[in-house]
Amino acid sequence: MFPVIDLFAGPGGLNEGFSSVKDERGDFVFKTLASFEMDSLACQTLRLRATYRELVRSGGDLQPYFDYIQGKNTWQSTLTGDFREAYLAAKSHVYQVELGEKNRPEVDNFIERQLGPENRRGHWALIGGPPCQAYSLAGRSRRTGDEAFASDHKHFLYREYLHILGKFKPTIFVMENVKGLLSSKNGDSSMFQTILSDLKRLPGGASYEIRSLVVEADPKDLDPSDFIIRSEEYGVPQKRHRVILLGVRSDVAAIIPRLVLDKADGPVTVRAALQTMPSIRAQTSGRKPKVDQDWRAVQADALSHVRTIDVASKPEPVKAGVLAVDSYESWILDDRLTVPVHHEPRAHMVSDLARYRVMAELAERLGKSPKYIDLPAKLHPEHRNVGKVGTPFTDRFRVQVWDAPATTVVSHISKDGHYYIHPDPEQNRSFTVREAARLQSFPDNYFFEGARTQQFHQVGNAVPPLLSRQIGDVVADMLGSLKD
Repeated sequence: MFPVIDLFAGPGGLNEGFSSVKDERGDFVFKTLASFEMDSLACQTLRLRATYRELVRSGGDLQPYFDYIQGKNTWQSTLTGDFREAYLAAKSHVYQVELGEKNRPEVDNFIERQLGPENRRGHWALIGGPPCQAYSLAGRSRRTGDEAFASDHKHFLYREYLHILGKFKPTIFVMENVKGLLSSKNGDSSMFQTILSDLKRLPGGASYEIRSLVVEADPKDLDPSDFIIRSEEYGVPQKRHRVILLGVRSDVAAIIPRLVLDKADGPVTVRAALQTMPSIRAQTSGRKPKVDQDWRAVQADALSHVRTIDVASKPEPVKAGVLAVDSYESWILDDRLTVPVHHEPRAHMVSDLARYRVMAELAERLGKSPKYIDLPAKLHPEHRNVGKVGTPFTDRFRVQVWDAPATTVVSHISKDGHYYIHPDPEQNRSFTVREAARLQSFPDNYFFEGARTQQFHQVGNAVPPLLSRQIGDVVADMLGSLKD
């Protein structure tokens, strides 16, 4: 097996994909030796998932794991027998630490120990995505005029990744970040070009050929846009666009073939991703019964208005890829689960429930998500600038339509569900954690530790595991070519 080191691991999306890759004999190709993450709950998620993998690989009893994630057993009663042995073996590679210059010595020492002399001489892969808040369009817009933004240390956390590249010289690396990296600047400098330049000046004489995973061309002929991967083109039911660099160490680049991802035969839509989820309704919050009754009357009046709208034409529904959906379902579903985990709706204010219900029905009629300004005035949110010229964020309430991939699931879903309204008007709610996880392509048996807010946050910050699995397949073939 090829060792893997995972930096800025989050809840383990990249790790999950690589850890699932098998060769033609059915043997696992990769083994994670170290996962570095600063968030304590994400580390708990990583340890639990690593325990599951240990049980799968060792042939241990998986029932305690499923009993725990379905709430049938406490942690104390679960931590016995095969599960305990797997947990002790698994947790040793998860290292909670804030990556930064101050902590480099302890991180380097841990990698030294985990790799050992035999792996440092062999072939292995470094994966990970430095935090993206400093590069994302939303993050930059929130800090417009902030003089401290240019010096934010989050701009430069990629240097911790480069430090490890230079010191340990993995055969291949995979570095992921948001598409906003291509337009992000620090002062007058392009952050993307700065990173590429820094990759050419690694310490210790390390050197890498930077390749695209979607364009099979000589690296010197690649444009920045050639590093963008559109997840919906690879069987993920979400329009998540990310910059991903694949680096191959220069001393072996000439003998490692240039391979790219194979596109799916069509998209996986929201309908294909969520159609097997049980139907549930949300509870109301923050209002008295009288107000609830008033809003039901407002909703009924708005629905009667919506139903009179004459829709002359609407977009043709996207035709899902047959093979893509089959592959997605085989990746996601697990018949050992008697009930879905993380599938409890959060409560919503009755005024929001009224908007959700009406917008979902209007979306069904239009074939696309309406903006809240398309609603009757009584359903407009109570903001000072609503109705004024140039009102921002007119799409701050968004229905995810059935017959298309979802929009990007981001960590803001942890704060409210306005951008993730369920397309079924009868369910009248925002997505659950499990539905968001399905759109991110996490298997149904993947459990996120923490309260619901932290679970949403972990899901929104992750790399889609199904996409990662395909990247892992490519990296496995590349590394495998060195053994021939």
